[in-house]
Amino acid sequence: MSNPPMYGELLPLDREVHKNLKLDTAQTVVGRVADQNSVFLAAVEFGDACKEYPIVFVRAGTPDAAGKQAVAPLAVLGLKPGSNLFVDGDKWTGNYVPAYVRRYPFAMARIDDAANSLAVCYDHKWTGFNESTGEPLFKDGEPTEFLLNARAFLENFEQETERTRLICNLLVDMDLLQDMRFEAGLPSGEKLDVEGFLALDEKKYSELPDDKVLELHRNGLIALLEMHRLSLSNMNRLAARYAV
Repeated sequence: MSNPPMYGELLPLDREVHKNLKLDTAQTVVGRVADQNSVFLAAVEFGDACKEYPIVFVRAGTPDAAGKQAVAPLAVLGLKPGSNLFVDGDKWTGNYVPAYVRRYPFAMARIDDAANSLAVCYDHKWTGFNESTGEPLFKDGEPTEFLLNARAFLENFEQETERTRLICNLLVDMDLLQDMRFEAGLPSGEKLDVEGFLALDEKKYSELPDDKVLELHRNGLIALLEMHRLSLSNMNRLAARYAV
């Protein structure tokens, strides 16, 4: 089982093995993402995220037989590797916290190659887990309301992730994304070249035939693309956040 960014070691929860496990929710998890300059963003989050973060796309996985490569949207949190401008000590300074961060220290993960093998897992390395203090995960061999709520959040996250994957596949199929490069001037005078991301190809977008525009509209993609375009103005705001 691979461990995604932010996670130490994911292990599946077991009602017998973990019958006494508790989570100390007083421990802030923000520090786990302090060195992440971007996180995955589901399409349903674009409306909230575009007000603060640049939303970009990146290539993911390997190209298929036709040479097409999947893409995924990210919320940009910093313009330098290991730099998250929205973490200050143990506090998140942004107004919107991406769901990817909010789901921690739990995640749904595939425990084998079977299609239906998704299980609720927890970050075994997170210090908030113990057997003495916090919210119990099980009671009398059954998941507590706390754990059931966490599972419901994770299941919704997985559903939105799949919806986002399908949306991104359509953008790839329509060839609407292109490599972008952003030059940032920091308050200190330092110049940064931000590369490795994709953004809307404005020319191809403007030249779409009417039937394709209608397809985008019916799939809800026009609104999402407008949020993406709007969000790119946040690149300059991120640059301004770097202290002199």
